[in-house]
Amino acid sequence: MVRLFPEAAVDDWITQGWWSGRTWLDALADHRVHRPDHPSLVDPPNRATFLHGEPRRLTWAEVGDQVDRISRVLFAHGIRRDDVVGVQLPNSVELPMVLLAVARLGAIVTPFPVQYRRHELGGMGEAAGLVAFVTAARAVGRDLAAEAVELSGDLPMLRTVLAFGPDVPAGVVGLDAEAADAHGDSADLEEHLDSFDPHPNDCATLVWTSGTEGRPKGVPRAHGDWAVLGQACAEAPRLTGDDVLLNPFPMVNGGGLAGMFMPWLTLGATLAQHHPFDLAVFVEQIESERVTYTCAPPLVLDTLVADDEQFTRHDLSSLRAVGSGSAPLSGWMISRWEADHGVEVLNLFGSNEGGVLFADPETVPDPTRRGRFFPRYGNPDMPYRVAVARAMSARLVSIDDGTDITEPGRAGELRLKGPTIFSGYWQQGRHGFDDDGWFCTGDVFEISADDPDFLTHVDRAKDLIIRGGYKISAAEVEGLLISHPGVAEVAATAMPDERVGEKVCVWVVPRDPAEPPTLAELIDHVTAQGVATFKRPERLEVVDALPRNPVGKILKRELRERLAVPTHQE
Repeated sequence: MVRLFPEAAVDDWITQGWWSGRTWLDALADHRVHRPDHPSLVDPPNRATFLHGEPRRLTWAEVGDQVDRISRVLFAHGIRRDDVVGVQLPNSVELPMVLLAVARLGAIVTPFPVQYRRHELGGMGEAAGLVAFVTAARAVGRDLAAEAVELSGDLPMLRTVLAFGPDVPAGVVGLDAEAADAHGDSADLEEHLDSFDPHPNDCATLVWTSGTEGRPKGVPRAHGDWAVLGQACAEAPRLTGDDVLLNPFPMVNGGGLAGMFMPWLTLGATLAQHHPFDLAVFVEQIESERVTYTCAPPLVLDTLVADDEQFTRHDLSSLRAVGSGSAPLSGWMISRWEADHGVEVLNLFGSNEGGVLFADPETVPDPTRRGRFFPRYGNPDMPYRVAVARAMSARLVSIDDGTDITEPGRAGELRLKGPTIFSGYWQQGRHGFDDDGWFCTGDVFEISADDPDFLTHVDRAKDLIIRGGYKISAAEVEGLLISHPGVAEVAATAMPDERVGEKVCVWVVPRDPAEPPTLAELIDHVTAQGVATFKRPERLEVVDALPRNPVGKILKRELRERLAVPTHQE
């Protein structure tokens, strides 16, 4: 088996209780025995609009049976231990079951967003060494199985394409029909399963960085480090096996896998899938499924409490907590959720590589601070909800001279160590780690001047704007502007300038397209907040939407490319 971490480290983490010592299949086996009739997976109610068939509802016993059947088909078509299997499916009940079916065989699954096409899949598939590909005959308006067959021309190792749904094209294995006939394990499969002993250090998945600034990198993760991430993501909102989770994120990376798949699997809870994002359907699911926890981008949470219309039209009283992140959270939004609706708001910061920070009502009680502050690892008196936080270590390193930063007010790259951090990029060894073994996150933070026990997120290192020698955080500018009543979404980027090097350009999606805010209004809004002059926006671009990758991250590279020609525009 492909094992990712040194045995001594794994033994230490298991002994200390940070790793559970269990695999995905251990958790599934437990739920099949102890919670067989408990609801497990629920399809989006609008499934028929993007995938074949009517919505399905499955218990844990039914999920276990389907996982076995799918794994039998995969085995019959040559999938063996350590093979890398690509999966491209929308958020439906099939996706988590395929992940588990691949794991049952000791193979490695690499899930891809449904938006990816030949260009993206070819590069990642070649790097991964795909031998099989699981998809749907048709989904999201495309013939995915036929596209996968075309992909095989670029990937000489890809020998099998399997697809759910009717009208499977020639040369593609029809998963539905074969799974229906796969009633029991063959003697060969039993021998295969007996030939290895699954271990928490076995590689379970290969996920990919977003590629917002360059070519995506493969991030291998083991059962064990997924488990510790899943436990943390369950502890932050205080989930139990009786909770109902609503997943709007593509189940292909840390957000969907650590934030939803792993708590569901670890606890034996109920997981309702959502696809594609539709606010009306999202709210209806919260009401009809009696959802207790979900995650959503800041804009969605802002919209839901801006006028409370959805709370008037729907019974959303089951909702106990919501998570968000990827951009600063506004204090007014957190206050509205908590004071008016009794719903906790968690500020979550994370990456595929396992760099995680959590801000909750215990660690950051003040809503106006929780949207920007995160507890700084290393304080034994911090009231962490997340147990593994006590095993994490953090340091800030100056991006100018590489020295450690220990005082407030200086920006530095966050570097992390601990049981949540991955082992290293796929086929790149310890690239991304410094000489002392710290993972270099690429995210810039400062120690808070208000309280040295907290960190404030400054920006991604590559997103800093350097104007006349002054470093400006794009995230800070965005956080200042998002509170403007006319701004629905905002991104700040550098624009080249011959005199000062770079200036601040802001890209705004207006709340009312007929009356977008002006640059003068935005400058006044920032100025009123007492911000240094050099941080004020100097160019405004009003856009219908911000470009995003399939997992929702803004593609600032594309925005900067539109400004490649130097300008003096004020």
